[in-house]
Amino acid sequence: MRILVVEDHQDIHDNLIEFFTLKGHEVEGALTGLTGLNLAASKPFDAIVLDIMLPGIDGNQICHTLRHHSKSNVAIVMLSARDELADRLRGFDVGADDYVTKPFAMSEVLARIEAVVARRSRKGNRMLKVGALHFDLDTLEVTRGGLLLKFNPTNLKILELLMRKSPGIVQRKELEEAVWGRDVPSSDSLRSNIHLLRRTLDRDFEQPMLHTVHGLGYKLAQDA
Repeated sequence: MRILVVEDHQDIHDNLIEFFTLKGHEVEGALTGLTGLNLAASKPFDAIVLDIMLPGIDGNQICHTLRHHSKSNVAIVMLSARDELADRLRGFDVGADDYVTKPFAMSEVLARIEAVVARRSRKGNRMLKVGALHFDLDTLEVTRGGLLLKFNPTNLKILELLMRKSPGIVQRKELEEAVWGRDVPSSDSLRSNIHLLRRTLDRDFEQPMLHTVHGLGYKLAQDA
């Protein structure tokens, strides 16, 4: 793989480059955010190991720029000494694929890079993303901010449609037809399933994602 290491701590920077190189990968490094962004935008890399706390432009800004302006699909693994949930959510929100907290083992960082690259290149891989919410349609695995969420099959169908339409509004009738066709069990079935979906999706997070649009339906979005 071609890997870019963007890390301002000299020892960590050098150790990562040496370890990846010894494992047979082609590696370049940057000690500042601006240098890292310029390299990432101008050269093809398979993966970027990106520290968050960088001089000048921080890792979150770099990740956001690559994802939303350069439309880069490169695998991005964030590094940070911060391990609070809000910090991890911020990283996923700007487009990171994985998040490793310091201190870490070099082998773990490489394993995470390999897993992300393999997942992105795997034939038939289909992933829905709305901010920090990720839904792998092949494995039916749903995560938010890196936390695994468990849903029943009906909730998964509802969630898939809401994510595909996000941030648009999905009418009740459209949701009911997508889940049950013309044989809706009862008038309260959708409401009950929305309640279960919301409880699992938003319970452990400050910012709700599932919103009721009174008189119209529901929408999934990062902001109300």
